[in-house]
Amino acid sequence: MENPVVWFDIVGKDGEALKKFYGDVFKWEINSDNPMNYGMVNTEGKDKIGGGIGSSPNGKPMAIFYIAVKDIKEHLKIIESKGGKVIMPFTVIPDMVTMAMFSDPEGNIIGLVE
Repeated sequence: MENPVVWFDIVGKDGEALKKFYGDVFKWEINSDNPMNYGMVNTEGKDKIGGGIGSSPNGKPMAIFYIAVKDIKEHLKIIESKGGKVIMPFTVIPDMVTMAMFSDPEGNIIGLVE
């Protein structure tokens, strides 16, 4: 597959409660030992996608998946031409990820990573 799903986020008002819930329900190992206290989910295995759980910036619950692409800026142009909307523009988080977010014509929010 040229553009696979490579990551997921599950966020909401109470990130700590979400980490506990998903850790307890699915027996996921979640490590929040980072400056953002973001719960990195250990999915164990090269064919498994990674993910994270934490608090959302606006307090709203959301589950997002991320698609790997070669050129985020080019994909955002295509997305807008097809009726999508850029939610988060091309963003570089140093030493972590280069990403963006968009909504599809129905309002679903999806992420892109390079």
